[in-house]
Amino acid sequence: MPQSAIVIDERDNVATALGHLEAGVTIRVEIGGEAQDVALRQTIPMGHKFALRSIEPGEPVIKYGEVVGLATKKILNGEHAHVHNVEGPKGRRYQE
Repeated sequence: MPQSAIVIDERDNVATALGHLEAGVTIRVEIGGEAQDVALRQTIPMGHKFALRSIEPGEPVIKYGEVVGLATKKILNGEHAHVHNVEGPKGRRYQE
């Protein structure tokens, strides 16, 4: 079965879609050698991110093991994580 999404680092809380993914489908991703199924709540365009678990407002969004932004509102497991609910960390003070 071809891979639909990629997770690079075990710390990631989002996956990246490798193609256009329709809402309602379940995607299997591998995280640290373990398979995890994620039911998509929204359509995810190719190259965009979706949450692997719920992310609370103000919590870091982590992709490829790096903080790529902060959630501006709650992002549910399987929801699209993009500019409508993620703010870039530039100009913010983020403490790990």
